[in-house]
Amino acid sequence: MRRSEFEVMDAEETKQFLQEESYGFLGTVGEDGWPELTPLNFVYHEGCIYFHGSKIGQKMNNMKREDRVTFAVAKEYAIIPSYFLDPKLACPATAYFKSVLIKGTAEIVEHAADKASALQAFMSKLQPEGGYETIDAADPDYALQLKATGVVRIRISEMSSKYKFGQNLKEPRFTQITDGLQQRGNELDAETVALMKAYCPHHKNQQE
Repeated sequence: MRRSEFEVMDAEETKQFLQEESYGFLGTVGEDGWPELTPLNFVYHEGCIYFHGSKIGQKMNNMKREDRVTFAVAKEYAIIPSYFLDPKLACPATAYFKSVLIKGTAEIVEHAADKASALQAFMSKLQPEGGYETIDAADPDYALQLKATGVVRIRISEMSSKYKFGQNLKEPRFTQITDGLQQRGNELDAETVALMKAYCPHHKNQQE
């Protein structure tokens, strides 16, 4: 049974999270039967996960032998130190995060137009300011690069997501943590406070 503090993101939140993040972990099965993890950049495009790289290598060999893969994306927003809630015990220390776990089948993209579409999606995500010619399979300047680049599509069969932002907290613990984050002022602390206020049912009930 899922703990209430690990609430599941809805489909739109999950899609937005995958569009925002650019780094994940690919899980394949090695020739010796051991699971292998590969960190890589990705793009969520047309309902699938895409990544690119060399046409040869361990992960490519693994996927050719066994096309069932997993893919995970996670973002840690804030470490919550124990002393926000207790001056002595370490037990309250935790972390607030979002995560997505995907199961699917991997396939090598062969069609030049499909490769161009996926790689253009990468550029739109990672270089939104432009500064390059659109990747087009019909452009002869891109022909050799498209041919040489390996592109893999993961067709998603299962996708689960969860987030933790203190949804189980009641007063005064909720305010102790939000006050601690506001005073600390790390890079994502203000965003974490906003997400806590958006997701915590006890806080929302008090605001209504």
